[in-house]
Amino acid sequence: MIRVVICDDQPLIRSGFRMILEADGEIEVVGEASDGFSAIEMVKVQKPDVVLMDIRMPHRDGISATRDIIDSKVIILTTFSLDEYVVDALRAGASGFLLKDTTPEELIRSIKLVHAGDAVLSPEVTRTVVEMASGRLGKYHEKRSDIELSAREIDVLKLIAAGLSNSEIASELYLSEATIKSHVSHLLSKLGVRDRVQAVIYAYDNGIVGS
Repeated sequence: MIRVVICDDQPLIRSGFRMILEADGEIEVVGEASDGFSAIEMVKVQKPDVVLMDIRMPHRDGISATRDIIDSKVIILTTFSLDEYVVDALRAGASGFLLKDTTPEELIRSIKLVHAGDAVLSPEVTRTVVEMASGRLGKYHEKRSDIELSAREIDVLKLIAAGLSNSEIASELYLSEATIKSHVSHLLSKLGVRDRVQAVIYAYDNGIVGS
C-alpha cells in the first residue's frame, strides 16, 4: 500500500481527495493536516510515502512546509496555474506539481508515479517548469566538476529532461525498463538529487541540456 497524507486547509477538499484515493486498492490515506505545521508533525508520526500539499494555508504555507519534509515525496496541489509557485515548490524539494482540477485518474496515477520515483509532470509542463527555473532561480545547483557522467548516464539524463518516462526511455535506448530504472536510481544518487525533476534542473544548470 502507498501511504498518503493529505494537507489542505479546506475540510471538503481533504474529504474529496480521501474518497478518491481510498477508492483505489493500492493507496491508504494515513492522515490529514490543515496547515504546514500540522503537516510536518503528521509526517513525523505517520511516515507516509507521499504527501499531497496545498500551497496557500494559514499559519504555515505548503512550500515552507515542504522544505522540512525529507523522507516523504511531496506533490504540490494548487488552484493556480504555472507561475512563480511552481518554481518555488521545486526549489523547496517538491517531486511534482498538480492543479486541483486534475482528474481523479490523473491524481491516482501521479501518486503512483511519484512513489515509484518517476515524474509527475507531463513532458510539456516539465520543459516549461525547467525553463522557468533555469531562467529565474539563478543556479539551483552549482557547477560540479567533480561529477563525471558516463555517455549512457548523459543519454538517460537528456531523455529525462525531455519528459520521457522510464518505459519510454527504455524504448528509446533499446534497453529493459528494469535496466533504465536502475540507471535512473544510480544517476539520482550520483548527482545528489532527490528526484527526476531536480535532476533535470541540475542538467540545465550544468549545461548538459540547453534551456
